[in-house]
Amino acid sequence: MLGAMVTRFPRWIVATSLAMFVALGVVAAGAIDALALNRYEAPGSESVDARDLMGERFGTSSPNIAILVTASDGTVDDSRVAQVGAQLTRELSSFPGIGDAWSYWSPGAPATLASEDGRHALVLAWAPGDADVVRGEILPGIESEIIEVIDDPAAEVQLGGGDEIFRVVAEQARTDFLRAEIIILPVVALLLWAVYRRLAPALVTLGIGLFSVVGTLAILRGVTAFTEVSTFASNIALVMGIGLGVDYGLFVVYRFREELVHGHAVTEAVRRTVSGAGRTVVFSGVTVAASLAVLFVFPFPFLSSFAYAGIAVVLTAVVGALVILPAALMLLGHRAARSRAGGSEEERFWFRAVNRVMRRPVAFGSAGLVVLIALGAPALGINFGSPDDRVLPAGQPIRDMYDTVRADFVTEEADALYVVTEEAAIDDVADYVATLSQVPGVLRVDTATGSYSDGARRGPAGPDGPDRFTDGQAHWLAVVPTAERLGEDPIGLVSDIRSVDAPFDVRVGGYPAELTDYRNGVVERLPLVAALILIVTFVVLFLMTGSVVAPIKASLLNLLSLSVMFGVLAWGFQDGGLAPLLGFTATGAIEPSIPLLMFCIAYGLSMDYEVFLLSRIKDDYDRTGDPIGSIPRGIARSASLVTAAALILAVSFAVYATSEVAFLQQLGIGMALAVLVDATVIRGLLLPASMRLAGAANWWAPGPLRRLHRRIGLSESAAEPPVAVPATASVG
Repeated sequence: MLGAMVTRFPRWIVATSLAMFVALGVVAAGAIDALALNRYEAPGSESVDARDLMGERFGTSSPNIAILVTASDGTVDDSRVAQVGAQLTRELSSFPGIGDAWSYWSPGAPATLASEDGRHALVLAWAPGDADVVRGEILPGIESEIIEVIDDPAAEVQLGGGDEIFRVVAEQARTDFLRAEIIILPVVALLLWAVYRRLAPALVTLGIGLFSVVGTLAILRGVTAFTEVSTFASNIALVMGIGLGVDYGLFVVYRFREELVHGHAVTEAVRRTVSGAGRTVVFSGVTVAASLAVLFVFPFPFLSSFAYAGIAVVLTAVVGALVILPAALMLLGHRAARSRAGGSEEERFWFRAVNRVMRRPVAFGSAGLVVLIALGAPALGINFGSPDDRVLPAGQPIRDMYDTVRADFVTEEADALYVVTEEAAIDDVADYVATLSQVPGVLRVDTATGSYSDGARRGPAGPDGPDRFTDGQAHWLAVVPTAERLGEDPIGLVSDIRSVDAPFDVRVGGYPAELTDYRNGVVERLPLVAALILIVTFVVLFLMTGSVVAPIKASLLNLLSLSVMFGVLAWGFQDGGLAPLLGFTATGAIEPSIPLLMFCIAYGLSMDYEVFLLSRIKDDYDRTGDPIGSIPRGIARSASLVTAAALILAVSFAVYATSEVAFLQQLGIGMALAVLVDATVIRGLLLPASMRLAGAANWWAPGPLRRLHRRIGLSESAAEPPVAVPATASVG
């Protein structure tokens, strides 16, 4: 039905699609500004509750804004520098949107707010509100109205804080998005021309990718009216929109060319393409969308954003490939055909290569396994941790600011842990504080009546004075860690503080606790995400093949492929193997949401190629009844397509290796490698070897499931009676 409509109204469809592209482009133009600046926080977690309670009860909380003051000559105690610091503190405390502010120059402030050499000191502030308000309104205002108007050569000032770090990261990601667009489009156009050897189908296929990108951004713009969508979703929209749009476009054009080679007229060729290849594209799209939709199990807007983006990409890419592209092919006709006739299946490189593998399946399969296991072995040592300013390269002003803090300060005061209780006796608080101060890695514990270190009270009262709290009232404590413990084991530090028995109910918050709760929330749900993806893809592949063996085998092969991706993350980024090449700083840990996102995308794309290959093999098997010969014939008909699609997708991802944000570098390198390994080692060695060993069992299913598949299953083309095939087409 769809094929008939496309062939009856091709000009109308193309014209309408162009008008729609322009309209979507207008909507998409405002998408970037509408996207949100999410924080790494877990809604409803202990740390968020502690932050909210502190804000409501005490009008203060963990500082999310910092200003580093550096003496141009002398120390921060010099009168002119002290005047600058005191002025900054006053102006910051009275700035709209700021809830609390304090600094080294505040009465009773701890000496650790200054560096050990006395050249630097900090002004800290807490600004309530969500990330969009703080990063989009308050921080730009502070920068323009306070920082930039400081005109005293005695001191230099630099704006920082957790929200400022990720404001800079988001701005850099936007810049990288624009640079990636400039690089990706001409490179993909050139690769498509090299694949097709004709300009017209190359431009049309690229147009489908652009339609997917623009359509996805427009959809995300609509989604922002109902919920938050992260700015990083735009990067996913670009690379996956181009990748999937081109993937599906290649598949449709390849099938159209085959139909022309078989002697069908253009109209019939388009209809057969939409009818046959369309089912495979839909299956593939459902698989990719389902793999990304599982991100909805996380109650974090940052991760949900990628689910929205992934589903939108699939929807627009499928519409482009099955409606717009066939209409364009109808108008192009034989101008989209091969410039020269291809050889028979038996003459193709992939047919010969697969036959060679299938003659010695154990040897070739074992070699492929050894390669994948060796590349994936570093993944066993992967360590999930929290992100910080080092996702940016050295040389960025805010990165340099925190390099100074790490090198010259005894501790990072902004990273104190805050312990809050709604009601407690002062005597109980004193005993509890003494215990907290003995936790390894705790520098001191600040209370309303003084600071405690190693169980003994030391130093002056906090900046708010000794009369802030009374007996039986709510209290809050600041647990200041040593720089060493914070740098080496922030997650363990949070756990140790929370493990201390308290004589009253407490909530532990602060920036390290917020990052820890987010990290734990992601890691705890990883098994559920993996199980959901496996179940969904099993169902989709069963509906396509009618087999329970093929989906299980496909999942195992995909997991092997993904182990390589995690291996390069552990070796290249966590341990720093790629740091000299890419210019990032290894921290010994990987922020967990990026590998999770990569797992969902890579698994979906791997199944994308699996669907393409299995659809051809199953189609040949249904037609011939030959369980062995159908493997090289089916792979030969689709391997060149998968190789071309994988190369283009890998190049699209690899562009992000040039990013100045470590997250995007991880995404680019890891995904490019995963796609290439999947299209070569997996599809060229392990798939044919495993299918040769399984033989007819590849398509086995229990009787009840076979009957279920006959009722609800789908295939690329209607099954035909088995026909005899030449012996040379089978592997002996």
